[in-house]
Amino acid sequence: MAKLFHLSRVASPIALSLFFMMGSNFLANGCRADMSSQSNNHSASRIVPNEWPLRFKEHNFEALCYNAIGCNVAYNGHYQKKSEPDEVSPPPPSPDYLNKVWGSVEVGIRNFPPPANVRWKSMDGIPHEAKVDIAGIFENELILHKVSRDEVPDGWAHNVVPNVFLEVNDRTINVYMRAHIATKQLQDPGNSHSNFRNDLMLAWTHTY
Repeated sequence: MAKLFHLSRVASPIALSLFFMMGSNFLANGCRADMSSQSNNHSASRIVPNEWPLRFKEHNFEALCYNAIGCNVAYNGHYQKKSEPDEVSPPPPSPDYLNKVWGSVEVGIRNFPPPANVRWKSMDGIPHEAKVDIAGIFENELILHKVSRDEVPDGWAHNVVPNVFLEVNDRTINVYMRAHIATKQLQDPGNSHSNFRNDLMLAWTHTY
């Protein structure tokens, strides 16, 4: 009996050591798993659902003149387009020019400056002057696009800044919007960079 008692006293510290080692590993692995779970949950919680409908607080702007004489457009405190009195703006470069991405624009204009002042002559030589109220056209600050709500990835459609184009074409002024809207699906299956739409949307038109 004394011998057995002696062995049990020797074995006890070893058993306790193994017990504490196993417990330590369990706690460490458990903590890592818990931290990993919290991290994943935190990452998921940072994906904010898109507000709908999509709205904008800033916009970019560009003025374009076609088939016009002495075309001048002033917006946001300075000339966006300035021509000499007898300068003739040529016709659009191609029949499908509306499908082209128009050039550089003034960026980050806070909604909304006073109306755009437009002065020009139509191709028959008759002078025209107009105030185009961009704020009135987009009074609800809605982004015009062709993407359905379930096509837009969650957490993406925040702070979208659309392009606004004012086009003078002979006797007609058109105002368009183009916005880059991400999509879950590729728009062109053969193009891995086509997960978006940027349709040109007519917002307002008037013939003088």
